[in-house]
Amino acid sequence: MSKSNNVYKDAYNRGLRLLDETKSLPSEPELGALLGVSRTTIRTILARMEETGLITWNKRSKTVLRVPRPDDFFPEEETDTLSQIIERSFMRRLLAGGAEPGMQINELELAREIGVGTTSVREFLIRFSRFGLIEKRRNSHWVLKGFTRAFALELTEIREMFELRSAAAFAALPEDSPVWADLDLLEDEHRLLAREIATRFNEFSELDERFHRLIHRASHNRFIVDFYDVIAMIFHYHYQWNKAQERERNEVAVAEHLAYIAALKSRDPGKVDAACRKHLKSARHTLLTSIPEGQQPQRA
Repeated sequence: MSKSNNVYKDAYNRGLRLLDETKSLPSEPELGALLGVSRTTIRTILARMEETGLITWNKRSKTVLRVPRPDDFFPEEETDTLSQIIERSFMRRLLAGGAEPGMQINELELAREIGVGTTSVREFLIRFSRFGLIEKRRNSHWVLKGFTRAFALELTEIREMFELRSAAAFAALPEDSPVWADLDLLEDEHRLLAREIATRFNEFSELDERFHRLIHRASHNRFIVDFYDVIAMIFHYHYQWNKAQERERNEVAVAEHLAYIAALKSRDPGKVDAACRKHLKSARHTLLTSIPEGQQPQRA
C-alpha cells in the first residue's frame, strides 16, 4: 500500500471537480497550491486527464474538453488516508470476529492483513485504547473489553454536541465551497443504495461514516475532527454487532440521511437543526438497543 498513491488519487479526484467550474486550468504552481500537492504530482494528474480525454495540455495551456463522469473518479476507498484504511480494516476484523469481550487482537497479524507497517497499527491501537475499549497485553497483543450502556450514553452526548455545531457550520459555508460537490456525490450514492437496499443494506455503515465525517470537517475545529474519528469508529460500526433487523434499520437511516442532506442544501438553520436532531435521536436508539442488557467490561 502506498501512502503517496492515496495522496495522488485524492488530489486527482479533487482536481476533477475543478473541471466543472472552468474552461481552462491554471498554472502548475497554482494547481499545486489549490490541491496541496507537489508539482510532480500535478504533472501526473494532468497527464492522466489528458490521456482520458478530459483536457488538452500544451505547456501552459490546459483546455477543458469535457466535464468528468462518475467513472473518471477513483473509488473513495482508494483515496483514504493511511489512518482511515487501518481504522476500517480494524473495525471489519472486529465485526468478523463477533466483537465479544475478551477477543484477542494481534498487531502483527493486523498489520500483515492490511499491508502496512506494525508501527502505524500500534499508533492507531494506542490512540483507540484511550477510550478504554481495548487494553494492551504482552507480546504485541491487545484484548477487546466490554461496551456498556453508560459508555454509550456518554458517547451519544458528545456526538450530539459536536454534530449540531458542525451541521450549522456546514449550512453556512459559501456556495463555491467544494464540500457541496462532495455532498452531491454522497446524495447520489444514498439514492442508489436506497433503490438497491434489499441486496446492499450491509454497505450502509461505510457510507454513513463518510457522510458524517464530511459534516464534521465543516467545523474547521481540529479537536472536533480528531475526537470524532474515534467516535465514528465506535458509533458507526458497533450497532452492526447486533444483526437483528439490520436491513430495516439501515433503510430508515438512508431515508433520514436524504432528509438531512435536503436540509443542509436548504441552508435553513431551523430545518438543519431539526433534521440533525431527528437523525441523532434514531442513531442513539440504534446504538443503545444493540447493547445486550447487563453487558459488562472484560476484566484484566
